[in-house]
Amino acid sequence: MKPCCPAAAWLVCVLALLACRRHERAAAAVPTLSTASRWVVDEGGSRVKLACVNWPSHLEPMLAEGLSKRPVGAIAAAVAAMGFNCVRLTWPTFLATDASYGELTVAQSFQRLNLTESLAGIRANNPDFAVVSSLGKHDVMVILDNHLSKPGWCCSNTDGNGFFGDTYFDPDVWVAGLKKMAAMFAGVDNVVGMSLRNELRGPRQNANDWYMQLGAEAVHGANPRVLVILSGLSFDNDLAFINSRPVNLSFSGKAAFEVHWYSFSNSQEWGSGNANQACARITAGVARRALYLLDKGWPVILSEFGVDNRGGNTNDNRYYGCAAAAAADLDMDWALWALQGSYYLREGVRDLDEVYGVLDRAWSGPRNASALSRVQALQRPLRGPGLDQVPPYTVLFHPVTGTCVLRRRSPPLELGPCSETEAWAYSAQEQRLAVAPRDGSSLCLRAEGAGKPASLGASCGDAMARWRLVSDSKLHVATSSSAAVDGDGALCLDVGADGRSVVTNPCRCLSADNSCDPQSQWFKLVTSTRSVAAEQTMLAQLPLKLKNWKIRSF
Repeated sequence: MKPCCPAAAWLVCVLALLACRRHERAAAAVPTLSTASRWVVDEGGSRVKLACVNWPSHLEPMLAEGLSKRPVGAIAAAVAAMGFNCVRLTWPTFLATDASYGELTVAQSFQRLNLTESLAGIRANNPDFAVVSSLGKHDVMVILDNHLSKPGWCCSNTDGNGFFGDTYFDPDVWVAGLKKMAAMFAGVDNVVGMSLRNELRGPRQNANDWYMQLGAEAVHGANPRVLVILSGLSFDNDLAFINSRPVNLSFSGKAAFEVHWYSFSNSQEWGSGNANQACARITAGVARRALYLLDKGWPVILSEFGVDNRGGNTNDNRYYGCAAAAAADLDMDWALWALQGSYYLREGVRDLDEVYGVLDRAWSGPRNASALSRVQALQRPLRGPGLDQVPPYTVLFHPVTGTCVLRRRSPPLELGPCSETEAWAYSAQEQRLAVAPRDGSSLCLRAEGAGKPASLGASCGDAMARWRLVSDSKLHVATSSSAAVDGDGALCLDVGADGRSVVTNPCRCLSADNSCDPQSQWFKLVTSTRSVAAEQTMLAQLPLKLKNWKIRSF
């Protein structure tokens, strides 16, 4: 069969990408989404958790990254195999509105940038550029994100793409581009959402000229199937103004907000402050500026977060456990930055390595299997419509490793897959943390001493079986063996030297100390209503490729 978008096709077709396949049906498993209060739901009203990864195509070549390294079908298969059910696919406005960009062929675009080696790789690997279609064949949903107007790297305050009225950001052109893209994909089932604009910013930004409602109406008018996702100010860090300026749309059940959260937004606090105190302050700030909308009945998608996957960035390492704890606690929808292991061209550098990328530079496997594994712990929905299968229970989540506390024979407690979690119950008033074992009698968590494995026992009344949350972050689970409010003299849950057993050690880094790392002692008590037994049955039925997280090749 003749390729839908051969190498000589127009780039606007490539973005699709595929305009010329817009009437091709995607896999039946991909739902049409809407919203029910703060949740994203399917046609039957059941929760659909968006666990996405960002895949850029907004830079100067205007083509989804990586097609010079791997066939598009292999990349799409890898996205699904790593457990992501969604891709946030970026695009520049001018590709849809400016003929000098949109009418370039792939060859012309790469030749003008002197990317001859990448072009040769594309011709060898990808005679067909069916990015969206390939993702649909693997039941992967797509959110089209209008990342900027003029193709290039994003973002700075002075790049001319930041806010309405900037050099390259004409509101009328923006609306025209949104309408064109919305209509182009109106018949593509796995395109489930459109993000209206990435990271509004710069000296011109203000709430009075925030035209997101105009863009939302334009997209909904052209394609009422898709979710419309609105972004805030200050690099998508600030939606606080919505509190006093509510969004009024002509439609309902199809709108959500997005927020971004990186360590570099608070680099001084992560770098020089106490990690517990920094986590508490920064999380409260994100809640005050954006996450408060969840309580007002709006979905808020964490559409960009991520870390340097090489593991040497101290700020990123401190930030990740804090952000993951919040994302798990709120059971948020999210999109990780990023999929790509490299770029054709970024900021003048050819084949630039992306250290935040899930994939390695060759796009041949995960860059960091441990980092991937801890992100995968956030892919599972814990609650929401259709997930009220059992009464609420508590999950003991260890955010820095992406694991949960499980009951074993030896050691009695250890970290393991959250899909195998126990149903814990925590009473702050009684300071009791207990698990209901299979024989029906409740067993309480107990400390046996510094450096010793935590245990489970029927005795729940003494100090070694009473637990409270200490430190500003409320991520330390400490015994009440000391009356000191700050935890001095108390023992905290911790990870043993073997990296898996759950022990108790003196609580550390609770305050003041700015140099120590407390994250082995960080445990988030997360609420779930999901049936563990039902989930384990579901996991057993998954294809092997979706259960094998440590993928070495595609």
